[in-house]
Amino acid sequence: MNLIVLIGSGAVGKMTVGQELMKITDYRLFHNHQMIEPVIEIFGKFDGAVIKKLREDIFDAFLKTDYFGLIFTFMWAFDMQSDWDYIKSVAEKFEATGGTVYYVELVADREVRIERNKTENRLKNKASKRNIVISEDRMLREETKHRLVSREGEIPFENYMKIDNTNLEPAEVALMIKKRFNLQDVGVTEMMNRVKLEEVREDEIEQLYDMQVQSFLPLYKKYHDEGSPAIESIERVKARVVQENGKYYFIVMDGARVGAVNVERKISASEEGCFYISSIFVLPKYQNQGIKFVAMQKVFELYPDVKVWKFELRAN
Repeated sequence: MNLIVLIGSGAVGKMTVGQELMKITDYRLFHNHQMIEPVIEIFGKFDGAVIKKLREDIFDAFLKTDYFGLIFTFMWAFDMQSDWDYIKSVAEKFEATGGTVYYVELVADREVRIERNKTENRLKNKASKRNIVISEDRMLREETKHRLVSREGEIPFENYMKIDNTNLEPAEVALMIKKRFNLQDVGVTEMMNRVKLEEVREDEIEQLYDMQVQSFLPLYKKYHDEGSPAIESIERVKARVVQENGKYYFIVMDGARVGAVNVERKISASEEGCFYISSIFVLPKYQNQGIKFVAMQKVFELYPDVKVWKFELRAN
């Protein structure tokens, strides 16, 4: 798995650039304050040891996912050997999987960073920055206490770039990074992590039926097909739900039920071992997002031993 380390001084735009980069790649964002803020909220103060432990747990768990990589933001004090050692330890976790580590350093004029310290996005995601006077004083103190910008040629890594984003929009910077390192586009992995299947219970048949009608009704109004699932009886839907050789699953995305898929096993001798996806639909407002394709991949995962799959024309 790959790792992108976004480094730079306070309020240089690491998190915001990371957010934009996540939109256009198959990478997730883990910005530094996602661990800092909960620790401050719970303990009432900054606790570096707890934050570091939580970070390690996140890294270890994320390395078990199917994403291409992770974007990690960090304010690197180049005059502190402990920071060099820490970044090395994180990089080694990802390199051990065969992944590549990319380093992106952002720099911007102080006046610009002072203004960025007040932006809505920063204050929304970083509660500890909401007292502007204190957070600005802390930011300036950090600069005088540590060297937060690398010297020319100091960073030895092959996959490294420094960007002056003083006058650049975050989306522009994200695109520069994506192109420079030829990062993977947003792909099926993203949807695979967002979509799940939940078996339909008998007491949920009415909801299933209502969703089926909603999903197929636009097509029925257009073509008036008398075999349309939009005008099928609830009794027929119930019969498929309770049959022994088949199962219905709700398609769930981000916790919301967005559609359903019916899986059937044919019991005739000529089709022994053959499974059918006999119905699949997605509610109109969720269509054209690739959800049905991902749902089918989820079905295949549920039945890894099935060798032959066939499809019946009951899809919207």
